[in-house]
Amino acid sequence: MSGSNDYASQYIHHSDEPLGLRQAQAADASYPAATEHISSEPSNGNSSDSTRYGPTNGVEGLKESELTDNSAMSPEVERAFQDVLFPPDIYTSDGTYWADLPFGEKIAFCNRQSNMVARRELGVIGSMIKKDPISPIKAYFSTYVLNGLGMFVEGYTLFSVGNIKPLLQSTWPECWKNHVECDSNWISAIDYLEIIGIIVGQILVGIEGDWVGRRFGMVQDAVIMTLGSVMLTAMWGVNHNGWVICYAWSLFIYGIGVGGEYPMTSTRAMEGSGDRYAASTGDRMHRGRNVLLAFLMQGWGQFFNQVILILLLLIFHNSLRPPFSKTAVQWTFRVSFGFIAVITLFLVYYRYYKISYTEQSLRDAKQRLNTSGYDAKSLKLAAQHYWGRLFASCFGWFANDFFFYGNKIFSNVFIKLITGNTGSLQTTWLYNLINIGVQLPGYYLAAILVDNKMYGRKNMQAIGFLCTFALFCGAEFGYDALTTKGPGHLKAFQFIFFFSSFWNQFGYNSTTFLVAAEMFPASIRASCHGFGAAWGKLGALCPTIIYNYVSDNHTKFHIVTWFGLAGLITTLIFLPDTTGLDLREQERYWEHVMNGRVEDYHGVAIHPRHLSLYERVVLKRNRYYNPALDREQKTQEFRQIYHSSLHNYETNQKDLTSQQQEFLNSEFGTKYVKDISKGRDNGNQIFASKLESVEKNL
Repeated sequence: MSGSNDYASQYIHHSDEPLGLRQAQAADASYPAATEHISSEPSNGNSSDSTRYGPTNGVEGLKESELTDNSAMSPEVERAFQDVLFPPDIYTSDGTYWADLPFGEKIAFCNRQSNMVARRELGVIGSMIKKDPISPIKAYFSTYVLNGLGMFVEGYTLFSVGNIKPLLQSTWPECWKNHVECDSNWISAIDYLEIIGIIVGQILVGIEGDWVGRRFGMVQDAVIMTLGSVMLTAMWGVNHNGWVICYAWSLFIYGIGVGGEYPMTSTRAMEGSGDRYAASTGDRMHRGRNVLLAFLMQGWGQFFNQVILILLLLIFHNSLRPPFSKTAVQWTFRVSFGFIAVITLFLVYYRYYKISYTEQSLRDAKQRLNTSGYDAKSLKLAAQHYWGRLFASCFGWFANDFFFYGNKIFSNVFIKLITGNTGSLQTTWLYNLINIGVQLPGYYLAAILVDNKMYGRKNMQAIGFLCTFALFCGAEFGYDALTTKGPGHLKAFQFIFFFSSFWNQFGYNSTTFLVAAEMFPASIRASCHGFGAAWGKLGALCPTIIYNYVSDNHTKFHIVTWFGLAGLITTLIFLPDTTGLDLREQERYWEHVMNGRVEDYHGVAIHPRHLSLYERVVLKRNRYYNPALDREQKTQEFRQIYHSSLHNYETNQKDLTSQQQEFLNSEFGTKYVKDISKGRDNGNQIFASKLESVEKNL
């Protein structure tokens, strides 16, 4: 029955005339266990009641009693209903949601489920190793490395700017340091335009991802980054200042593609690719891991950029010590950009020809709500109903990037504090390599623990902000002692620098990327993620500007430290915890919001565990949570689509609704109805995007 658990409940659909709150409250509040029989008749027993349960579109001549007749279903189907609607990885055998359990039982349940899934995964890996010892590695690369390749090239190129800058300053001081040959404003614009390009890409491609489709956004990102990397490889000018200008605009173009990677990588990793149904045990248990294992390729991109720069300079200059040959430096940075240009060109090929884009979550949301995600109603509701979540995403990411880019893009400044202002390029690059090496375990620990229900996203983000804030407070208030009183104090400063990088990744830098998409329904997911990410890059732009005008390093710590406290407060008040939440419930809730009947939704999307402090205390959105009423409602909804689909199939009707078509093609439909021939639904096809419909017509 595991297959039906994973697939069929995608098609829990809702009636245009909902099960009213008054009528639902009149129903018996006690419900049998998940494997027991549940009546589908209204509890008031009035057969003439006008309230209908679930959709009846295209079900001509079929009476309501026939649609909800329990006798038409076998006990096996009845049990399957319960497994589908109340999957055992989040519900106990008596139908209790995991978050409703007493604390001790909750810990036992979560540990039992985690251990069971871990044993199953280890068993699969063991079987793979027996057949082919390197097959798990191949599977990891094909699943996570290739999906995160866009973040790899983003991390590689984005942080190459900070890595290359000290090399350029050492080789051409008259331009990059003394500003005799080059305009200092254009030197500063290199950092500005890169980040502005990223902001443009995040907003633009986020909108395209929801409006046109995920596939278009991902292919477009790869094409733009390929163009930008070619420009970076071949940049030139009639004089040195012209070269700097070309460099700045090349980074702007590349930044647009980089920005689009944020909403596209997150939503695609979250919604799946080969499996057209996003909701499954794997989704609930490992959704965060799937996203973060793709995201952490950003860290590997940083690592490889620094390694390749070191190797190239050794190849072309034979050492990492100045004075550097101008020809060797030209070859070093151009070949480094040329290397990533080849990878991004492969990314274009892979995304266009090799990836399957089912986009089922987006397709289903658009059809069900009759919206593109950009009608006035959706925009207004998203801004009003989810403003607290948008604020948590935007300001949380702003505070994150203020830390992250203040620490990374200008890491050479901080490393000089450790090594002394006379620190060589060799020392700076090697320390930077160590710093990246410290970050990588943080990325992986975040991926491992982010789906743990007793820790999860919100705790991880809050603890990350708290630890980094504490470390930066130590650097700020003990700055003079840490930087002037002997090697022991410098070691302490060194610890603060490296350990803050670890908590950055094992905390808010990973979680902000995940929750910015996860908090919102599918129809507006990419755009909300892009909007939050754009605010993050504003947080990156601020230290970029500040550090160009604030020369005192101690003052920089005065400025940056307090964003850790601000991020912590924002997380505790406005961020909901979506760990373990079935995203289909979020879609059900959003449909009720869109239809103006929030009071009729009683499911786990408004469980106090999955709401922010602001949503619980101020908005009181959990007041309608009622697991008994939700059980009744979900059972009726799913029973309705089952019977209507069965009737239309058996009577060979061709006017199936999209929900019935998708249900019949689901694993549950093919198992408990009949095998469906491929050509049955050609006359009523639903497309995931405008682009897909044009392609099909062509």
